[in-house]
Amino acid sequence: MARHPMADKRFKAKSPTATFKRILSYLGDYKPQLFVSVFCIIANVLCNIGGTFMISIITNNFILPLSGYNPEKYPVELAQLGSLSGWSAFGAIIGVMAAIYVVGALLHYLYNILIVRITSKILQDVRNEMFERLQSLPIRYFDSNTHGDIMSLFTNDTDTLRELLSNGLPNIITNVLTVVGMFIMMMVLSPLLTLVSVAILVVMLFIGKYIGGKSGKHFVRQQRKIGEINGYIEEHIDGLKVVKVFCHEDAEKEGFDKHNEELKFASRKAHTYANVLMPIMGNLSYVSYAATAIVGTIFSIRGIFGMNWGNLVSFMQFSRQFSNPIAQMAQQMNGILMALAGAERIFELLDEKPEDDEGYVTLVNATEDEDGNIVETDRYTGVWAWKHFHKADGTTTYVKWTGEVEFEDVSFGYVPEKTVLKHVTMTAYPGQKVALVGSTGAGKTTITNLINRFYDITDGKIRYDNININKIKKADLRHSMAMVLQDTHLFTGTVADNIRFGKLDATDEEVEAAAKLANADYFIRHLPDGYNTMLTGDGENLSQGQRQLLAIARAAIANPPVLILDEATSSIDTRTEKLIEKGMDRLMQGRTVFVIAHRLSTVRNADMILVLEHGEIIERGNHDELIAKRGKYYQLYTGAFELE
Repeated sequence: MARHPMADKRFKAKSPTATFKRILSYLGDYKPQLFVSVFCIIANVLCNIGGTFMISIITNNFILPLSGYNPEKYPVELAQLGSLSGWSAFGAIIGVMAAIYVVGALLHYLYNILIVRITSKILQDVRNEMFERLQSLPIRYFDSNTHGDIMSLFTNDTDTLRELLSNGLPNIITNVLTVVGMFIMMMVLSPLLTLVSVAILVVMLFIGKYIGGKSGKHFVRQQRKIGEINGYIEEHIDGLKVVKVFCHEDAEKEGFDKHNEELKFASRKAHTYANVLMPIMGNLSYVSYAATAIVGTIFSIRGIFGMNWGNLVSFMQFSRQFSNPIAQMAQQMNGILMALAGAERIFELLDEKPEDDEGYVTLVNATEDEDGNIVETDRYTGVWAWKHFHKADGTTTYVKWTGEVEFEDVSFGYVPEKTVLKHVTMTAYPGQKVALVGSTGAGKTTITNLINRFYDITDGKIRYDNININKIKKADLRHSMAMVLQDTHLFTGTVADNIRFGKLDATDEEVEAAAKLANADYFIRHLPDGYNTMLTGDGENLSQGQRQLLAIARAAIANPPVLILDEATSSIDTRTEKLIEKGMDRLMQGRTVFVIAHRLSTVRNADMILVLEHGEIIERGNHDELIAKRGKYYQLYTGAFELE
């Protein structure tokens, strides 16, 4: 999807005016529909004004004569009716008045239909931009924001934006045009009475601005608190079993009460100011109406300043309709301020800096000619190569994709003040199985996060097939490896779809072959619909071990030269682990494999074992070599020292 032109502009969502302008920018893509909508709104307002003005004609020419007034005093209005007179004229003018209101109603219906369609499309565009931006954000963003808070952007905040676009903006336009139109008609009927209404209007605007400003800051806080409480609820539901096991319900309730109290306070403040605005505005409009009626009656009785009873009746209707839009806009401030607060949060997400990727080396299908040279091809061959375009001389070179990974004096910290890895140097050659062993927090998972560039290193270099990984495009780098994580995740879809996630164009035969390789085929065939069994809720109808087997099958079907297993067999019993060992050996054959394991029996056959402590490699070698050293690995393996 094409990104909206304003989505990439750096925007500090602190100004309601700037936020409102940015919202309006989305309407630019729908100018024809918007033009028709605005035309309908203007025409609808004119119909309402015209219908109201005709009350003056009816009053002067038909109602007042019945009360003893001489209709000859009002020749202008009667002349407009041509040859019609009496009840025929009355019926004609009533018919015209009814037609005006019917047309106004049809126009109102039409612009509402158009506004709903425009709003739906804009919200679709916004959600697409938000989801697209999420895909481009670094892992760091998701580590620092709760999932519930992110979900709140797609639900609560977009709902407030929908309300603004479908109701708020059309009503603002309608009310502003109504106020302008009514003001003009009031000036035509009686400039002096208009001044009375305008004086009270100024007071209403001043109060509205003051209270609206107070309410706005609390609506911003309310939207943030909604995101926080959603994050807390999402976290609680995910960890509900842990809460139950440790009888932590009371403490969780206290935590929820705290978040709920903060939300209540912010919401109460916001809605208190917003809700008090409408009664104040309503009462002031009654004051304006009463003052206008008293002064206008005096003018009409004395026949001064060109005022008559018919004009007064129309003026009073205009006066009432003049103050109503002001009161309605004050009432709508609640939703408008909430929508602006939600839009600020949405734009903050859209303005998050995407994941940096300055890489230019790509991964391509390749073949080898008779001389052993790498040749790029468009068809799948099972052979891959790194395509390196040299800007200096315009030449292109190819390096065969083998899976050699080298760390050279690498240091890294998730935050600047705390270093997690310190001067790590090691080389994993193609076909080697490298095991990372150490206590929790030693830096094992961090190494795998750096290999696929979930995070970028602080110092040192990481080379992949002797190419600095900073030069490799991240998508191509990650395409060249597969990961099986300790916390598996399955998507809504069939079992086959979840395995095929590793290779979207895989055939059914390839899916089954990968499942057999991971020893998952047996349990899959015993599911109700086999490979077509639907999985929902992150595979809640499967055991944790079965879910990990599917994750291993997903990695197998990707067929990468580099495989990362982060506690991949932690939820698989010893018997199942033995059964898949042969399949895993076949999967790992010819590949560079990084294994993180607390169960040391799973790393005995590793070609190289790295023992990490406090971010440093303190021992390296194969199992026999490390046992002979009688160091930390020996203590871990023999149980003299336990992993934490």
